[in-house]
Amino acid sequence: MNHTPRLRPAVRGLVIDHDDLVLLVKLVFPHGVWWVLPGGGIEAHEEPLVALQRELAEEVGLTEYAVAGMLWSRDHHFDMTSTDGVRWDGQSETVYAVKVPHFTPSPHMTTEELLAENLEEHRWWHIDELIAYNGTDHFSPPNMHIHIQQFITDGVPNNPPHIVNRH
Repeated sequence: MNHTPRLRPAVRGLVIDHDDLVLLVKLVFPHGVWWVLPGGGIEAHEEPLVALQRELAEEVGLTEYAVAGMLWSRDHHFDMTSTDGVRWDGQSETVYAVKVPHFTPSPHMTTEELLAENLEEHRWWHIDELIAYNGTDHFSPPNMHIHIQQFITDGVPNNPPHIVNRH
C-alpha cells in the first residue's frame, strides 16, 4: 500500500531590498541550523497571501510591502511536528517575492514565541555571501542562491518551477 505524504501547507517570502540584500531567518534544531526565508504554515481556511502577511508580521515585523509575484513552489519531505503537535511528512511551500526598502526586523512575536518556533536570528545576506558561504549551517532550499539570482536577473518567472527536496 502506498503512503501519500501529508505535507503541511506553508508560505514563504523572499524579502529583498533595493540593494538585492535578502532577509533570512535562522532556525536552530538539535540536528542542525538552517537559514530559511521567513514564513510558515498556512492555517485552515487561510489564503496563502493572508498567511504570508501574518507570518511576515510575526517573524520580522514587516507589514507594508509589495508582492512582486510567485517565484517557486517546493515540496520538502522530512519528519516534522508542528508547534500545535501535529505530525507531518514535510511541507508544501509557495514562495513569493517581497520587495521592500531596507529595514531592521522587529518581530511582532516575543523572543520566547520565536524561540518556541526555533527562530533565533534574522540576517540580511548579499547573494555573493550565500554563494561563498562555507560554514556548517544549511540553507533551505539547498540551492537557494540559484533561485534568488534568477529572480534578481530575470524577475518573476512566467512559469514558477516546482522543487522537490527529500531528507
